[in-house]
Amino acid sequence: MTLSNDTLSELPADVARPGYDRAALTPGIVHIGCGNFHRAHQAVYLDDLFNLGEGHDWALMGAGVRPGDAKMRDAVLAQDGLYSVIELDPAAKSARVIGSMVGFAEVASGNAPLIAAMSQPSVRIVSLTVTEGGYYIDPKTGTFSPTHPDIQADAANPDAPETAFGAIIAALKARRASGVPPFTVMCCDNVPHNGHVTRDAVCGLAELSDPELSAWIKANVAFPNSMVDRITPATGPRERALAQSFGIEDAAPVTCEPFRQWVMEDNFPAGRPALEKVDVTFTDAVDRFETMKIRILNGGHAIIAYAAGLRDIEYAHEAMADDQIRAYLDKIETTEILPIVPPVPETDLNDYKQLILNRFSNPEVADTIRRLCLDGSNRQPKFIITSINDCVAQGRDCTGLILESALWCRYCYGTSETGAEIAPNDPNWDHLVAQSKLAKERPAAWLEMSEIYGDLAENAEVVAKFTELLNDVWARGSHSVIADYLAG
Repeated sequence: MTLSNDTLSELPADVARPGYDRAALTPGIVHIGCGNFHRAHQAVYLDDLFNLGEGHDWALMGAGVRPGDAKMRDAVLAQDGLYSVIELDPAAKSARVIGSMVGFAEVASGNAPLIAAMSQPSVRIVSLTVTEGGYYIDPKTGTFSPTHPDIQADAANPDAPETAFGAIIAALKARRASGVPPFTVMCCDNVPHNGHVTRDAVCGLAELSDPELSAWIKANVAFPNSMVDRITPATGPRERALAQSFGIEDAAPVTCEPFRQWVMEDNFPAGRPALEKVDVTFTDAVDRFETMKIRILNGGHAIIAYAAGLRDIEYAHEAMADDQIRAYLDKIETTEILPIVPPVPETDLNDYKQLILNRFSNPEVADTIRRLCLDGSNRQPKFIITSINDCVAQGRDCTGLILESALWCRYCYGTSETGAEIAPNDPNWDHLVAQSKLAKERPAAWLEMSEIYGDLAENAEVVAKFTELLNDVWARGSHSVIADYLAG
């Protein structure tokens, strides 16, 4: 059954669908970056709220600033903004149709349609999922990089920006000129202190062309921090076939694990939907939840990813079925990561770790190892190297985390341990491959990528341990080296 407003009532009985009048919805949120995660997370929470009969003036207007966003726009608009979300519970899969998106701004060079959408007085929140690497952070300083070519281009042409941040600035400027209060900017990306990072990107870009506007944004616009979580694989033939098995013909289905979590600061001067009624946590301790999730879950993904990638393992649940890789993950989490994670309100970190192990083991999710290995040059500094730095600062052993870094280096050589070619899997792949080849002869060369490792190359103990482990991985293979680590 092809999805549309007209066919909703004809869907199979076991497919849940909106229990509210979609015609009565009005957009209160513009969301930039309508990929799978957003559509399985924020959009689902809003759908839940609407099903309670509340918040119908907080519907979503989709948006994007990249050419690929136009393809998503075409797909969902052809289905009246509807799409299916299939929860992959091993006990029983379930499907539902999400109706919280009521439009999608045209994707165009200069972003005039997006700026116009964000300028509407009814829009009180602009949210983003533009990936971890989309915030123009200088890896050497960990702060906003005003010299990036994209940023320089927007600074030179602020009335026709190409970045999401440039478009946000243009819309805020238009609202101020019209006497319309500013919207709240809500980052939903997996970035430490994501609200602060987003504020730095917006204000840093504005500073380059209009310092007075930048100061006004700092004084008047809210950027709440948040922590978001739900494992959401990419959509391919398998996922489309799964939607069809439920009797749904969907050009943009999403599959995801049953678990989801959203923790936010309650900082919304222009108002917000009552998301606490659908299990969103509002707290002043977002940073604690965020550190827990990034170190244990995202760091955990990295720990299994490169060990599995070197063994040609295709899926995360297959990696977890490998007794050695599972034990490797468990030991690093228990002995190296949990001791440096600050306490989290009403959360037992050991229970959370076990939850993560169980989530990674879900065979229905079929999350690919290749996806988990993607973009290590952006992810490693956030998910792994921060933990290494904390262990070093506290005088704690971090052999397992350094071994993870050695396995990443070996992966970036471009071949698995069976000799199979590893296709480019990072925006900086060519540089990483070249550096990995240097590191095969001189391991410290890998740590000398200061844009990723900061000043760790100056730590003699870390360099010595990394050198020992990488040389050992090349000489004996990852299986033997991990076995030695597990044996202590």
